[in-house]
Amino acid sequence: MDAGLKALVFLAALAFAGCAAAFDHSHANWSTLLRKHVVLLDGARASRLNYGAVSQERGALQSYLATLSGVTEAEFNGWSRDEQVAFLINAYNAFMVEKVLARYPDLRSVWDFGRFFGNPFRDRFFSLFGSRTSLDGIEHGMLRKRYRDPRVHYAVNCASVSCPMLREEAYVGERLQEQLEEQARRFLSDRSRNRVRAGRLEVSKIFEWFREDFEPLDNYLGRYAALLAGNPGEQDKIAARALPISFLDYDWSLNDSRSSSRR
Repeated sequence: MDAGLKALVFLAALAFAGCAAAFDHSHANWSTLLRKHVVLLDGARASRLNYGAVSQERGALQSYLATLSGVTEAEFNGWSRDEQVAFLINAYNAFMVEKVLARYPDLRSVWDFGRFFGNPFRDRFFSLFGSRTSLDGIEHGMLRKRYRDPRVHYAVNCASVSCPMLREEAYVGERLQEQLEEQARRFLSDRSRNRVRAGRLEVSKIFEWFREDFEPLDNYLGRYAALLAGNPGEQDKIAARALPISFLDYDWSLNDSRSSSRR
């Protein structure tokens, strides 16, 4: 191989290595925003977001979103499974925040965008892998379809009070399993979302909407009996699948830290 060809091969290798290393799997810029503006509540079992403060740093958010949109499908497919899942969860949450900021502070719920026209979950308002897509496209078309881990339901945040909390840091591939398990513990031990009352196990509407991801539901909930109730007798009944299950109403109010409600 002559010197000129060697130089070209070397430069091509450098370019390839630069592209491969270009994406920051620590999602540091997203983590910075979350650590500054997520307000933890109820012993870190719930959270609110200071949208007003994030709006003052919207440029930083949009810069992060641009890095997500810049990832190619080929690049994504070369990552580990946990890196892929962390990327998609972060993308869902960050684009959800951007969607809210498009109307903030003039909205009280994500449904203010519309349920049919302007539906915030079906609106293809951003690009991933070179195509326009939606929040539903990430959650249902990618996360639920490809990875089949029910814990993603505790990680994606729909900007609503009853939704599992927005985590105070980005998800990262190297710690994803630990992060998802912690999110499960936080959500299931939150008595405003899951509890025993009047001889029934009252759980989040998420378990009804996405029941197929948790089936058989009573078995799934039984494994988390120690989180769902503090009373040993109630824990035993949940573990034995002896309590009827009902589903709580969902509060779609914006998960804004300026709210004066309990959450």
